[in-house]
Amino acid sequence: MSAIEPLIDLQDIDSQIRDLEREEKDIPRRQAQERARLAGVNTSLSSAKEQLDALLLRIRQTEAEAADRREKVRQMKIQQASLKTNKEFQAYTMQITGIQQEIDALDARQIAAMDERPQAEARVREAQAKADADKGGVDEFCGELGERLAAVKEELAALRARRKEAAAAVPQNFLRYYERLRTKRWPAAVRLNRECVCEGCHLVQPPSVEQMVQRGGDNIVACTMCGRLLYREPGF
Repeated sequence: MSAIEPLIDLQDIDSQIRDLEREEKDIPRRQAQERARLAGVNTSLSSAKEQLDALLLRIRQTEAEAADRREKVRQMKIQQASLKTNKEFQAYTMQITGIQQEIDALDARQIAAMDERPQAEARVREAQAKADADKGGVDEFCGELGERLAAVKEELAALRARRKEAAAAVPQNFLRYYERLRTKRWPAAVRLNRECVCEGCHLVQPPSVEQMVQRGGDNIVACTMCGRLLYREPGF
């Protein structure tokens, strides 16, 4: 068996580990994105509720102001009945008319606010329904992601154990070269194709490199440009 073959097996395991490690980092980010999206939906719901609350408060305040003025008119009419001069009577009449105009304006404002109420309540119902539906979907999706994360961690643990065994089978000179290179170049070991081109950096290699790759053995053969380990599959 060529010295490169156990290294290729190790690289295959490392490739799986790299993919799973990316997924392990990506899952919490995806969960955070979903929760952030749900937070936006909840913000819309809170805004709709605040608008409805403000509208209801306006209705109550307008109603209270109108009731206060009606009571004031009632009291003034009682007082007016006991007035002795026509001048005083007319003055009271003018004041009562002014207050009644204020009452009419308050009534108009209250009617307008009451007309807005069904739409405001509908917005709250719609926002609540969306928040409830999205929460269920987000909870389910994040739960699935959590299960996948647990599975990824389990797979990684198994692969890392396999990696130790695979690394022990690689000749030490190849392993040291590979471990240094794989942090800078990936994949660290690549095929030399039929055109004598490195499939890592796509540089044409000199004939001497091709000859060394063909011979195989325990000598490291690296690309003259990128330094990747070069190999050819059996029968290639």
